[in-house]
Amino acid sequence: MKQKTMHAAVLAALISMFAGCSQPGVAAVAPAQPTTGASAVAQSTAVRGAALPDFSGLAEQAGPAVVNISVTKTVATGGTPLPFDENDPFFEFFKRFRVPMPQQSPARGIGSGFIVSPDGYILTNAHVVSGATEVDVKLTDRREFKAKVVGSDKRSDIALLKIGASNLPTVRVGDPAKVRVGQWVVAMGSPFGFENSVTAGIVSAKSRSLPADSYVPFIQTDVAINPGNSGGPLFDLDGEVIGINSQIYSQTGGYMGLSFAIPIDVAMQVKDQLQRYGKVTHGRLGVTVQQVDQNLAESFGLKKAAGALVSAVDEGSPAARAGIKSGDIILSFDGKAIEESSALPGLVGGMKPGQIASLRVWRDGAEHMLNVTVGAAPADQVASAAEPSGNNSGRLGVVVRPLTSDERDQLHAKAGLVVEEAGGAAAKAGVQPGDVILALNDQPIKSVGELRHLLGKAGKHVALLVQRNDSKVYVPVDLG
Repeated sequence: MKQKTMHAAVLAALISMFAGCSQPGVAAVAPAQPTTGASAVAQSTAVRGAALPDFSGLAEQAGPAVVNISVTKTVATGGTPLPFDENDPFFEFFKRFRVPMPQQSPARGIGSGFIVSPDGYILTNAHVVSGATEVDVKLTDRREFKAKVVGSDKRSDIALLKIGASNLPTVRVGDPAKVRVGQWVVAMGSPFGFENSVTAGIVSAKSRSLPADSYVPFIQTDVAINPGNSGGPLFDLDGEVIGINSQIYSQTGGYMGLSFAIPIDVAMQVKDQLQRYGKVTHGRLGVTVQQVDQNLAESFGLKKAAGALVSAVDEGSPAARAGIKSGDIILSFDGKAIEESSALPGLVGGMKPGQIASLRVWRDGAEHMLNVTVGAAPADQVASAAEPSGNNSGRLGVVVRPLTSDERDQLHAKAGLVVEEAGGAAAKAGVQPGDVILALNDQPIKSVGELRHLLGKAGKHVALLVQRNDSKVYVPVDLG
């Protein structure tokens, strides 16, 4: 009897323990309890994890404005051009003995795009339609159109197409300035020809400057982008386009988690010029800039590592006429702060030639205001970015000699010291034999004695202005 009573008590306890647990199809609701410390963090994380976005509505609403693009190009398939035509007897000789003849064969490519106006204007990448003899556009309703390339801009990698249709669905254009690192984004396009594919991820970084492209401040994401996605839109969760998927970083040719999109405001500026003029004119300063790291900031007396350090000014350029000098640090351009040097080329390139922009620059330990009349960029130059190589630690240690008169003429330099041997801090900072040291902390170097004198007065960090071949760059050196 006692044993039965004990079993009953244990059963009652078990029922009590499991009364609050969820069962299949039943949501258990526990009473609210105050949470602190680790339990509060765990609960917050669980809530955030449960709130994963649903992209189906976005895909349904925005999808019809995304198009698939196929292009036909003519490529040479080999052979050597012959100095005679088909009526020449030698032509038959080469043909009879099967000597390779030059031939042109069609090649096809794929890409993506999106409709920006109901009357048939479409944005895509310039590299998608580069060299195309025929461009076909397919809508989600399976209608197909021959497209005209209104114009393209290689520098920004933007092209504008036009199809003969009306009352088309369009995308809504967003504001890339409001994009935050870590937010969800969605891409649509035709990866490997799989039409109207949707992929999602987050924004990994903003204002990325790629080695081969210093003009566009790219949006970096971890969205799966593959060949065929080029030219397709990048949406935020409000269904607004914030960028155009353009490039990936890959060692295999496929997606590896690093995707880059052109901000839509840059694309729309290009689109407006292409639609109006059929070409794009970019603004130009005529400077070479580099990133300001903490060592350079300390060398120039800046409290914060920010801005674009001017390492060279083109002779006769708009920057030179405005009084910008090598060693200036541009802190803002036309009222917009320059946190990263990569932001400057895009701001300059977005200006129309002839416009006047105000610059806030750091020079000789103080801020100065300058006005510059923006020029027109020739070829593919707006403002180039140069980066010093190597590390920034150690003690100086260089063997130098003055420039000869012939070397001064060849380098267009009034003075400087040729590095014959590099060691210590200079070598660790990237200085190499053959480099020419032009200045230290923005003070011109005319002799070995001047270099020693300036080094004797220097603090822990110095900035060497070094010329290597045709390029000039500031190299920060930690003297320890």
